[in-house]
Amino acid sequence: MEPLERLLNLVGLLLETRTPLTFEQIRETLEPYRQEKVDSAKRMFERDKDILREYGVPLQLVDTDAWGTEQGYVIPKDAYYLPEIAFTPEELAALFVAAQGVRNDTPAEEAVRKLMVGAEGSTLAGLAGGPLASGSDARGSLVMAVAAAAQDRRRVRFGYRTSKGTASDRDVDAFTALFRAGHWYLVGFDHEREEARSFRLSRFTSDLTDAGAGSEPPDGFRAADLIAAGPWTAAGEDRATIVLSPDVAWWATGSLIGAEHVRTRDDGWDEITVPVADERELAPILLQLGPDAIAMDPPSLRDQIVARLEALLA
Repeated sequence: MEPLERLLNLVGLLLETRTPLTFEQIRETLEPYRQEKVDSAKRMFERDKDILREYGVPLQLVDTDAWGTEQGYVIPKDAYYLPEIAFTPEELAALFVAAQGVRNDTPAEEAVRKLMVGAEGSTLAGLAGGPLASGSDARGSLVMAVAAAAQDRRRVRFGYRTSKGTASDRDVDAFTALFRAGHWYLVGFDHEREEARSFRLSRFTSDLTDAGAGSEPPDGFRAADLIAAGPWTAAGEDRATIVLSPDVAWWATGSLIGAEHVRTRDDGWDEITVPVADERELAPILLQLGPDAIAMDPPSLRDQIVARLEALLA
């Protein structure tokens, strides 16, 4: 028998036994210890005990009865099995921010991906296959500043550029920092528009400026509701304009999350708008529709499609 198999059998036996087992009982149960020479079997068992303890297995020698007349070995299940690890959305966000403090493709980043597997209901769920951040979103100083502002409930000001290229100054009560499909977002109360909005960090044109104390989110507020489920979409003011041929309009509109029908043109094509957070993610979706879909706006989405087509031609 291989040593690893012998150790696993020993662990399994001592985990499942209802009462502590003496060495003699273990020797009768496990074949590797049934050597002709008891001393050799005993030395093997002692080596195995040391190995298990080195690996952190809580193998214990305890009394087999209330009188302490004999002792046996056992591995308590409550000491052996790790408790279930559960994180709140705030704790996951903190871990996410910490992972941004080191370079990409590190063990810390991989660990965060594994933790996200159990983040049911969180905006972090379902991202284990993608990068923690992409492009300028990975700028650690901005992520840290946004996270700190949200933690301390501060009112902040910053420059912001929409996907259409419109730039303006924003005045926002920071509620939380969220990560979605490779991008960080600040979610908070926009004072100019008097409602909660999400702002993608890669569209910030300046650093944060502290403007004093902010406000608390309203009861029942869920920042995740401002981030749509599609990998290319996010709730907010950034929307793309697309026209679809009559052959695909009826089902393509239904499959594009957040799509809104604007009008049917004289040529029979339907004009729709869809929320867009990342043109790089939406472009391949439209390319799959071939000549039945035309991106009209923003220019950055058209540029993405043209670049991909040029690459295919090359």
